[in-house]
Amino acid sequence: MCGICGIVNYKDGIISPGTLEKMNATLVKRGPDDEGIHVDYAGLNTSAAIAMRRLSVIDLETGHQPIFNEDHTMAIVSNGEIYNYRELRKELEDKKHIFYTRSDTEVILHLYEEYGAESLKRLRGMFAFAIWDSPAKSLFAARDRMGQKPLYYAFINESFYFASELKAFEKIPAFKKKVSLKAIDRFLLYQYIPSPLTIWEDVFKLPAGNFLKLETPGTLSVAPYWDISFVPKTQLKYKDAKEKLRELLLESVKYRMIADVDLGAFLSGGIDSSIIVALMSGISSKPVKTFSVGFTDQKFSELKYARQVANKYSTEHHEFIVKPEFMKILPEIIRNHDQPFADPSALPSHYLTKMAASEVKVALNGDAGDENFAGYLRHKALSYSRYLSMPAKFIPGFLLDFAAENIHNPYLHKVISRHIKPLKSSPAGRNTLWHAYISKDLRRSLYSEKMLDTFHREEAESYLTDIFNNAPAFSIIDRSLYADLRAYLPEALTVKMDIASMSNSLETRSPFLDHNLIEFAASLPDGWKLKGKTSKYILKDTFGDLLPPGILKRPKQGFGLPISRWFREEESVYIRDILLSERALSRGYFKPEALRRLVDAHTSGKADYAYPLWALLILELWHREVLD
Repeated sequence: MCGICGIVNYKDGIISPGTLEKMNATLVKRGPDDEGIHVDYAGLNTSAAIAMRRLSVIDLETGHQPIFNEDHTMAIVSNGEIYNYRELRKELEDKKHIFYTRSDTEVILHLYEEYGAESLKRLRGMFAFAIWDSPAKSLFAARDRMGQKPLYYAFINESFYFASELKAFEKIPAFKKKVSLKAIDRFLLYQYIPSPLTIWEDVFKLPAGNFLKLETPGTLSVAPYWDISFVPKTQLKYKDAKEKLRELLLESVKYRMIADVDLGAFLSGGIDSSIIVALMSGISSKPVKTFSVGFTDQKFSELKYARQVANKYSTEHHEFIVKPEFMKILPEIIRNHDQPFADPSALPSHYLTKMAASEVKVALNGDAGDENFAGYLRHKALSYSRYLSMPAKFIPGFLLDFAAENIHNPYLHKVISRHIKPLKSSPAGRNTLWHAYISKDLRRSLYSEKMLDTFHREEAESYLTDIFNNAPAFSIIDRSLYADLRAYLPEALTVKMDIASMSNSLETRSPFLDHNLIEFAASLPDGWKLKGKTSKYILKDTFGDLLPPGILKRPKQGFGLPISRWFREEESVYIRDILLSERALSRGYFKPEALRRLVDAHTSGKADYAYPLWALLILELWHREVLD
């Protein structure tokens, strides 16, 4: 696991190694164990420099990067792990490729020599890498299918730059911090900034499952190499599909336990992480080290369920309690993310990875079980909405708007705004509304004239509705799952885990994100995933024998925070002091009186605006920590 960065100059061949060294230094938490830089003056006013910081996990002795091919005409820096590298190496050795390390990174380079961009389809893992081809004077870079490892890029003064984190760009002398208002609008809707946008107007993020190729100035091409299809469906019988699912997930776990260092697992007490721990325990020759976080508020704490699994498999279990003093650590988390990111579970994820990093270098998790097997409440809501949307159409919209504004009961306010109003939208619209942190109507009511003028034609909602409507799927559930796998998962969940783990120099691995497993899950009928009121039906049915009965029967519980109560009680003064401060209001994004009404409505208990307030808080703190 590493951090990578680089510079390519086609104009005058001038490269500043000092700038690259400063960029690389910002990535030290991603790779505290080693560093390397390669500078190539390729001629014809062309030069390139690539660098890396390394967290040593595989091939501790000879895996130093950059890594070169046999004649040193190509060099690679890579972040991530290739789980099938041993099989690929054997194949490449049979084709007479010569290796000088035992690392998976060298396998990527030789595979690219052999197959070019097609090599990406043969990789099984998580990665972001860049290959400089000196004779061709070209740069090839790519990200893994599900976006577990990040890669950002920009043209600045006719030079091309790339890096694993946005903070590296701040070390470029000519870089200007110009905030993208379009990115802010999408952030407030989704809680994250979707690729290729970033918070900086001139810096872009390579989307998951894409590669880029740079050959001469102005000839940058970006293209996808993978997608998921929910058609056709498997011809397997249900019993055989269960056997195949068990085989695929077990294989995925085995691959992700390959390491030359100690590893453990996150254990939330939910279905997904519990299955991973159960499978790991069956493979490992010693007790698995497990890590859990909880809260003093028992409605949000899953520790008692995690303990049931830990006891069943006699794991070496560790726990941490997150308390409301989280505001002390919030600025650090915001700096780690580089750009606004409003998933509240970033906070417990930070504590979880920090605790695990004190014991192990690698930890497996249960991420993506919900996206593969319809585990969210919104999946149930979408299923029910097929029938409830018809009577909802007869309720006048103005009546619902009036009720939402004037009913001073947080529960009824939530029912009207989050459950009834979306039923009047299309299926794609409902899916987007049930993802939304701050809806279009609420954003428009908060925005200043400057922001309204900027977005009078811009529809941030179109990003997700287009993915839903264009999904290679037929049913409303499959379309929703496709949207989750192409948007929410790679743009929010994998980002959260990557930042939380890398900021604590920990590598995390996700068996449910294996692309073979994802493709198989997509081929299953949606009725096998969401059966009546039971979410993740086939997953529970397949692995139920491995879990304590209490885990199987418990209701879905997210990895969230009790922020609604915190913002009314312990942190009510704090939220008011930050959001209504002269400093915040001077940004010019929001109407002061509208923002004040929003804060008053929540802190007084008339409505529940916890998530909008959280997003607004993150945005203001990001300005203070990064921009100011």
